Amino acid sequence: MSKSISETESKYNKWIVVLSIAIPVAVAGLFFINLKKLGFDVEPLTFLPPIYATINGLTAVILVIAFWAIKNKKVKLHENLMKTAIVCSVLFLVMYVAYHMTSESTKFGGEGIIRYVYLFILLTHILLSIVVIPFVLITYVRALAKSFERHKKIARITFPIWLYVAITGVIVYLMISPYY
Repeated sequence: MSKSISETESKYNKWIVVLSIAIPVAVAGLFFINLKKLGFDVEPLTFLPPIYATINGLTAVILVIAFWAIKNKKVKLHENLMKTAIVCSVLFLVMYVAYHMTSESTKFGGEGIIRYVYLFILLTHILLSIVVIPFVLITYVRALAKSFERHKKIARITFPIWLYVAITGVIVYLMISPYY
């Protein structure tokens, strides 16, 4: 590995660690903060769930197209799509936090086996959405550093996790949407 690659990656390593911890902690903390209950005059942002679910679906489509692009040696297209997928994930996160800071959480009303299916999907979605953060960041930094062999190695892990999180985000929304 050349010195410049090592420097590029090490330059971002602290940020990867900080963001990989800070994002889930902040989301967990903000999830329990309701601005209305704190005395702020805010309207509930109840229109956001279908928007951020759509963004999750769009992210899944972008990831699949980006995978196709790199398999077909369309490197620039792959790069642009991956940047777009990251932007979509950030937009999702901002909207998700904004919704939960202004609106009451919606409880799943299904009963029986469907409740267990929902809870399994929700739990794996949440856990993997935390796990995927450092994977996405490391994968992106390795591409930035032009360490493509190492990028490909971790992308093989990152891609299916990120795709699962994006798809299950849509499924969770569809399963809970009748109870909004």
